[in-house]
Amino acid sequence: MFDRGRSAARRCSDSVRGRCRRFAAFVLISIAAVAASRAAAADGGATEAKPAAQAETPAERGFRLLTTKPYLTQDFDQAVFDALYTVWEREARLRAESASPEERRKLTLERYGLTEHPAGSQRTALQYTPSPGDGWTMNCLACHTGKVAGKVVYGAPNSLYDLQTLTEDVRAVKYAQGKRFTHMDNGSLLYPLGGSIGTTNAVMFGQILLSYRDPDLTFHRDRTLPKLTHHDLDAIPWWHYKRKSRLYVDGFAPRSPRALMQFLLIPRNGPDKFTEWEADYRDIEAWILSLEAPKYPFPIDAQLASTGKMIFNNHCATCHGRYDDKSPVAGWPEKIIPIDEVGTDRVRLEALTVDGRKMYGASWFARGTPLEIIADPGGYIAPPLDGVWASAPYLHNGSVPTLRDLMHPATRPTVWKRSDDGYDREKVGLEVTRMEELPKKDQSDHRLVRRYFDTRLRGKSAAGHTFPEALSEPEKQAVLEYLKTL
Repeated sequence: MFDRGRSAARRCSDSVRGRCRRFAAFVLISIAAVAASRAAAADGGATEAKPAAQAETPAERGFRLLTTKPYLTQDFDQAVFDALYTVWEREARLRAESASPEERRKLTLERYGLTEHPAGSQRTALQYTPSPGDGWTMNCLACHTGKVAGKVVYGAPNSLYDLQTLTEDVRAVKYAQGKRFTHMDNGSLLYPLGGSIGTTNAVMFGQILLSYRDPDLTFHRDRTLPKLTHHDLDAIPWWHYKRKSRLYVDGFAPRSPRALMQFLLIPRNGPDKFTEWEADYRDIEAWILSLEAPKYPFPIDAQLASTGKMIFNNHCATCHGRYDDKSPVAGWPEKIIPIDEVGTDRVRLEALTVDGRKMYGASWFARGTPLEIIADPGGYIAPPLDGVWASAPYLHNGSVPTLRDLMHPATRPTVWKRSDDGYDREKVGLEVTRMEELPKKDQSDHRLVRRYFDTRLRGKSAAGHTFPEALSEPEKQAVLEYLKTL
């Protein structure tokens, strides 16, 4: 059945490739991602809307809108979701076939990095909004809410989300069921969605979508796309949003509710829709702004952390800020570090060109903000570090699995694979298996290859940020302990 599904997808790919080129604008991903910051609730407690008889706060209304109102066309229906296991590789498929429907649903959610809605709804996952006809429609939480140490944390990077594999499997099942393809199915035939789990090609999505629009967001199907440099990006924590005046790892775009909306640019959503929905996104932004960094849930050596705080303030605070004052913006300089100084992978910086940033700056999304765009930032912003223990993997491309690895540049893993729910308390970050090469047994299936992070690939380098080399080993350990307290 797996071979049948895979060959069906291949036949389908060949038959619709020409048509898909006319529908490049349909590469729509509602990863309301890159343009935000992430939420947190270390104990997994969800923000739930109050009964209709009680007045909602803007933040409560924002969460409700985000998880109940579909702003995009549906990605697939319940029948497709229920049949996804039929196109899995043999071992996983046999396990799902022998499971109960409830167990199979859990296996399916886990496979693609999805989680149950806190209200207990069985319709969709937290990262997908129910839509008419048993539909599943992606929402912002697909990239911006995941599990940390086995618990759902709002706003944490979803380091288990496997959008590329999910879309390929959905397309194969739709073909078998005789159902039409949607924007995601068509677009992913032309443009990569993500090379490894937990990362996405979101910056290029934004360029593709905006290229078909006038500054006022009027859609033109006949536009020519700019040169695209596809690459993977790790989502940032949403609880940092309140600290920022600018968004994205290079800080080029001013923060605003409109900036959160750019991934809604499917052809059917014209300028009128964006004007209508701006009020919704002000509430969604209020929810994001209400989120706090999660607290480290394991024991901390208070004396060692105190020593680490002094070392951190002497060596790291110039770029990453001080955390004596817990107010939203105090102590963080929002400083862009030149790329030659930080030395991290430069593909993301160069992929979004000066012209691409200017195109965004001339659009509706950048209007009405007191700040101008930065067309040529020249580097990356050193991020704030509150809740850093829960935001693994590290660096803008997600190439470093733990804070200990970040502080030991020479011994960062070349290839690594994370566990589903494990957390490495000693190294502070993802529980991973480290290796020098991908196992041969998995190399023949691209879906299995995506479970690994290979730092040798373009845009995935784990090099750079060598500043911790100035510290002794005891100093590094003390700073590591201090970072747990932020």
